[in-house]
Amino acid sequence: MQNKDAIIEKLVEENKLLREHIKLLEEKIRSMEIYITKLEEKIVRLEKNSGNSSKPPSSDIVKPANTLTHNKKKRKRGGQHGHRKFSRPTFKPQEVDEVIEYEFTDKDAAGLKPLDEWFVIQQIQLPEKMYKVIEHRARKYIDPVTGKIHIAPMPDEIRKGGLLGADVTSAVAFMKGGCHMSFSTIRQFFKEIMRLDICRGMLSKATQKVSKSLETSYNQLAARLPDEPYLGIDETGHKDEGKKHWTWCFQTSDYTLFHIDKSRGSRVLFDLLTEEFDGIIGCDYWGGYRKFARLSDTIVQYCMAHLIREIRFLAEHTAKPLVNWANQLLKWLKKLFCTLHRSDILTAECFAEKMKQIKKGFLRRMRRPPDHKLAQKLARRFKGKAAEDYFRFLTEPGVEPTNNGSEREIRHTVIDRRITQGTCGQAGMRWCERIWTTIATCKKQNRNVFEFIHQSLIAHWTNNCYPQLL
Repeated sequence: MQNKDAIIEKLVEENKLLREHIKLLEEKIRSMEIYITKLEEKIVRLEKNSGNSSKPPSSDIVKPANTLTHNKKKRKRGGQHGHRKFSRPTFKPQEVDEVIEYEFTDKDAAGLKPLDEWFVIQQIQLPEKMYKVIEHRARKYIDPVTGKIHIAPMPDEIRKGGLLGADVTSAVAFMKGGCHMSFSTIRQFFKEIMRLDICRGMLSKATQKVSKSLETSYNQLAARLPDEPYLGIDETGHKDEGKKHWTWCFQTSDYTLFHIDKSRGSRVLFDLLTEEFDGIIGCDYWGGYRKFARLSDTIVQYCMAHLIREIRFLAEHTAKPLVNWANQLLKWLKKLFCTLHRSDILTAECFAEKMKQIKKGFLRRMRRPPDHKLAQKLARRFKGKAAEDYFRFLTEPGVEPTNNGSEREIRHTVIDRRITQGTCGQAGMRWCERIWTTIATCKKQNRNVFEFIHQSLIAHWTNNCYPQLL
């Protein structure tokens, strides 16, 4: 009987130890599950790229191979079969500077009858000297009584231009701002092609002269921003003296304006658009836009392209319920854009009805997210009337469903940033704002950028009426 009690006591002790051990193992397993979940989320975050998030394409270190095109037959280079050939039109007779004729000698032409027809090759050549130097002289006069020297007046554009005339100064500005050329590259162009040695300091002064001449037209556009009914807005990074700044892009159907600021927050929007702005802004879901819309009378159209990227990111997750939910949302969005692209062949009533059904189906699925924090976080954007901020383009004419237009406009500045590595001070930032605005707006209006810069420079030097970007 004593042995039996001892055995029971021993088994109870062992059972107690085993329970404690099991409890420790369960806690360890639970912590491991939490760690694995965090690790999976981290892996998913690291797999973010420009196709499934708002990250720029330049952040994609290695893009995955496109397996869909491997089995397709590779096209030949050059013009494709069935495409109409394009030939550049010939120069008109008044545009030809010199004509050189070639004929047979009398010996070679024996037995042949000359025709009043020619085989013509028009060839463009550079002149031997690509610039001319004009010396402007103002005679000096002396007053015999006072001995004071008087100088005859010169035209303002000559006196203020200095070494470089208005056309050369404009060309420097165009190469710097429009062609992404550094001062060293511009200097090399002048030295190697034009046989003209100009220092980088002189080139820098030329761009600042142009910057001041573009100030008036730039300020006119900035003053119009608060009155616009619709603005597409985006922003990208900028470096000034190595410090982080932001380049803001405001674009309409008529013009594009750039603004460089230290802040990426809503303060910039309040400064440029003011609290009274009651138009519509097309933008991504960045917090600065949401705050501005909340504290003003602004109406928002959030970018559908950014939404698609976010849903694609969820569709690449490891959680199956999340993946299935995201794929269903992508199907609805695909239907939406397919219908949108067919709007020109559909009647207004048919288009409106189809869009209404697609919107209803998308929101019904969006508002029933799986039990996952990422899905529920996205679904919260579409509660109640907040969902309309993604569908304004269906009811408001002229509103785009995405802010792709702003992103396209901003590419020029990104290329410039990559090449120049940023600016060094206020003068450089103001130059970038004005020349980028001028180039983007002139392209939208099919205007010659160089001619506008040249006209602005002449107007600035002669105190005449400045050309306008609108």
